[in-house]
Amino acid sequence: MKKFPQITISFWIMKICATTLGETAGDLFSMTMHIGYAVSSLILIGLFLIALVSQLLSKKYHPFLYWTVILSTSTAGTTMSDYMDRTLGLGYAKGAFILFTILMAIFVLWRFSKAPLSVENIKTFKVELMYWTAILFSNTLGTALGDFLADSSHLGFAGGVLLIAGLLGLIILATFFSHISKTLLFWIAFVLTRPFGATMGDLLTKTKEKGGLGFGTIGSSFILASILVIFILFTSRSPVSGEANTQVGLFKQNRRIREPSHAAHK
Repeated sequence: MKKFPQITISFWIMKICATTLGETAGDLFSMTMHIGYAVSSLILIGLFLIALVSQLLSKKYHPFLYWTVILSTSTAGTTMSDYMDRTLGLGYAKGAFILFTILMAIFVLWRFSKAPLSVENIKTFKVELMYWTAILFSNTLGTALGDFLADSSHLGFAGGVLLIAGLLGLIILATFFSHISKTLLFWIAFVLTRPFGATMGDLLTKTKEKGGLGFGTIGSSFILASILVIFILFTSRSPVSGEANTQVGLFKQNRRIREPSHAAHK
């Protein structure tokens, strides 16, 4: 039974909303509510583990559960990155390098397990666990990259968003007009949507004096959560896998075969 959504434009819109919401909600916990990065990380990693265990034990695709795990990896990734960069004093560049190294090690381990990196072929518990581990660290890496672009690259929040949007545009073109592996392009896009969400989150929450739009962490989180829920409800009305479409097609085909036979008897 398929446990993951189809990779469509709706998927990427929800991914960006979830990762941006993860940025704003993570900041809401650690900064607005003054909980701190270390305690926030423990709370959000705990929520992530609860959601992840529920996902791993499920036997089919549950839209709200799946996107809850995605969201929880984003919020946990935000506080984990902030803890590394600020509390431990590693800085954005060093923190990003460490996270990138860990993420590459996960992909190498995944590849040596002889399981395909494609998200369309996740059929075992071990592969699904590596999938979610890769997502957690890609979201954590994305936060560090996004903060680096926004704070240290002198591009500003809007400039960081435009840069990553341009890179994502190149990936879209490569998907349709090149022979580059679609699996490779998927994972590059998956990683890049996190810094896109991180910089977008900063653009939404920071004050206008700092180059943001001034919605704050509470207002931004509410807007993003509303958009995400609407898309989850909308996509839940459609088949979540090709299996449903295949069954409908077989039903119509069998019906066409039977109808001439029925007419002949008349």
